[in-house]
Amino acid sequence: MTDRLSRRSFLHYGATAVTGSVMVRSLGAHPAAPPPVHADFELEEATVAQLQDSMRSGARTSRSICTAYLARIAELDPKLRAVIETNPEAAAIADRLDAERKAGHVRGPLHGIPVLIKDNIATADKMMTTAGSLALAGVTAPRDAGIVARLRAAGAVIIGKTNLSEWANIRSSHSVSGWSGRGGQCRNPYALDRNPCGSSSGTGAAIAASLAAVGVGTETDGSIVCPSGANSLVGLKPTVGLVSRSGIIPIAHSQDTAGPMCRTVTDAAILLGALAGADPTDPVTATAPSAVPDFTKALDPNGLKGARIGVVRAAFGSPEGDRLVNAALEVLKAQGAVLVDPVEIPHMRDYGDQEFTVLLYELKADLNAYLAALGSASKMKTLADVIAFNDAHKETEMPYFGQETFIQAQEKGPLTDDAYVEALAHCRRLSRAEGVDVAFAKDKLDAIVAPTGGPAWLIDLVNGDCSAGGGNSSIAAVAGYPTVTVPVGYSFGLPVGMSFIGKPWTEATLIKFAYAYEQAAKPRRAPRFLPTADLTRR
Repeated sequence: MTDRLSRRSFLHYGATAVTGSVMVRSLGAHPAAPPPVHADFELEEATVAQLQDSMRSGARTSRSICTAYLARIAELDPKLRAVIETNPEAAAIADRLDAERKAGHVRGPLHGIPVLIKDNIATADKMMTTAGSLALAGVTAPRDAGIVARLRAAGAVIIGKTNLSEWANIRSSHSVSGWSGRGGQCRNPYALDRNPCGSSSGTGAAIAASLAAVGVGTETDGSIVCPSGANSLVGLKPTVGLVSRSGIIPIAHSQDTAGPMCRTVTDAAILLGALAGADPTDPVTATAPSAVPDFTKALDPNGLKGARIGVVRAAFGSPEGDRLVNAALEVLKAQGAVLVDPVEIPHMRDYGDQEFTVLLYELKADLNAYLAALGSASKMKTLADVIAFNDAHKETEMPYFGQETFIQAQEKGPLTDDAYVEALAHCRRLSRAEGVDVAFAKDKLDAIVAPTGGPAWLIDLVNGDCSAGGGNSSIAAVAGYPTVTVPVGYSFGLPVGMSFIGKPWTEATLIKFAYAYEQAAKPRRAPRFLPTADLTRR
């Protein structure tokens, strides 16, 4: 990536039938924006607690809930392209969980709850795991990802896989967020000509549109928080190491993580409790706390009282986004927070080039390891094989942008190279001890806040992504620290989010702050599937 805008765009925005039959999309031409959707849905905006109450009372079953969501997908997803595949076994899984409930065994708050997960998260079932690429079409994983095993153990029903920016937005510096060769272009349900942001674009659009109860995305730098902000969701990017990455198609082990994308803070806390925990196949989780806390205990409506929160003014930059975030800061103060405004984070802009170097080296090493582990299930054994496949299938894989980032990664050497070792040390030092840690210590902060980003930009397959303005996911991403983004309002009908960023393992604290804000402001509105932004209302 030769210019800063393209590189930062990548870093920030990178990462059926009712019966549940598999959906594999053809690319097709880029269509004109479809007309508005008017679809009443009985489970629109339904929370996990509401769904559990309905199953507890006997008003609904897991099967009936899954059937309703699959019908919703069948109706709306041809316009959104948010779901790349549905699970043909969803109804049978729901039936088994209903039988368990009838026998008096409820596994927990996710028992019988439909979940959508990003299509870079492996499932050892009848669904594929492809990262949106035709190079892996037809490939089923040999085993569940670590977080999938945890979701199944918690009683969740994985009803499908979501579309994404192909290869989690790492293939090209001129990509279009939300586009994949396998899934086509995902759209923002608030304005169908707007980008849902990437790379967890499908999860963001799907959960915003109530295509499932909750969803899981992944992030390397911005790919949970950006689509959450652009789709008026609560997105939680955990401390790297809290959640297993085994079985997730990787970009870079030093920054990759999965996390919840939900319509409420409560649902995000519930889902994080199921996802978090040590995994012997992912050594990084060994650094996590030995016991997973009950994150729902942090749901305190008075949680902002006395909290010291720093405002990172250097991360502002979108007039409309800044207007809404400034209004949200007034809510924080009204709820008893002490704002330190502004705070300065040393070196906040000083590790971009070195971060990119780290990602290139780790992409080659980590993706090669993932592909090799697929064994005979896939003809793709290395990154070089994927590059060759793309070259051989340019019409379907590269009609709008290329694979120059893949090529740059392929040219890198092993992780013992001095260039990699020095770049990784540089990023960790400047992002942690000489960066965000300085701000936390100097002003005795409990968290810092910054805009998640500006309103969603127009989908542009000719020029690729443009900067949405404001925000800085790299503050937490490069350091490996946690972030929670919450909706703060709408500009011309387009959502804007605000991020709470904390020190390592402070997810419960961030959840407490986000919940207190959410309960005071109640900012979220369901999407209206408008063809374009609503210029009649700011």
